[in-house]
Amino acid sequence: MKFGISYNTAYYGVDPEMITAYARHAEDCGFESLYLPEHIALYPGAMVGPFELPPSLPYGDPLDCLSFVAAATQRILLGTGVLLLPYHHPVVLAKRLATIDVLSKGRMRLLTVGLGSLPGEAKATGVDFGTRGRRADEAIDVLRLLWAGGEEGVSHDGEFFAFDDLCQFPKPYGVTHLPIHIGGSSRAAARRAGRRGDGYFPGGRLDLEERAIQMGLARSAAVEAGRDPDALEYTRWGSTDMSAEQVEAFAEQGVTRIVVNLSAAEPEQQREEMSAFAQRFALLPE
Repeated sequence: MKFGISYNTAYYGVDPEMITAYARHAEDCGFESLYLPEHIALYPGAMVGPFELPPSLPYGDPLDCLSFVAAATQRILLGTGVLLLPYHHPVVLAKRLATIDVLSKGRMRLLTVGLGSLPGEAKATGVDFGTRGRRADEAIDVLRLLWAGGEEGVSHDGEFFAFDDLCQFPKPYGVTHLPIHIGGSSRAAARRAGRRGDGYFPGGRLDLEERAIQMGLARSAAVEAGRDPDALEYTRWGSTDMSAEQVEAFAEQGVTRIVVNLSAAEPEQQREEMSAFAQRFALLPE
């Protein structure tokens, strides 16, 4: 099992010393990866499920934050949970992601993308909320096309994006494309993971039966698309108070990575919580 950890700027703030100290300690504890969420813009009354998001939550840009973290760390992988893909132009996004991957020497490897659930956020970025699924699918194809293209250029003529003989460098560090994991809590997200994703990272409010159904859909969609279903990574949210039995249960469900949230808000308590979890699960080799 691989273990990542989240850093939510909405609750911890965008403080440079705090985020670098948090990331360095997570790295020192042996966590594989650090994940950040995204909201581009909020507004009064914005709801995620039954929860209203206070409009003053300070969501930092996850890629800018991860680039900052990369400069302050050596090993920890960089992840998003989730990046709202329909609200980013894929030509610009491909360049940003490849640049972070090169500067971090191959650590921008846990990009997880989702559709977003706030209609006002879509409107603010000029995106039709009803077409964001198709837009995300096409954006994934564009990202991979640009990363794989050479000096002769690549062309694309789609529903949302079009270009001719486009060249984009630098390329990701030592690979032809960066992994793209699919986040979400719907069966459509699971099918998208199978058709186009390198992994599936579902949300937290699903029962075991629905989780099994969705992973089955992801695997069958991969087969239908001519892809290897066994190559799909399966990431789930967890917490630092998880027991060994709970982790074993996740493993039996096919989970390959757990991204934990901390309960502590103060930096000293956060470090203690990280250290205790790392010791309990022996994240660092003897």
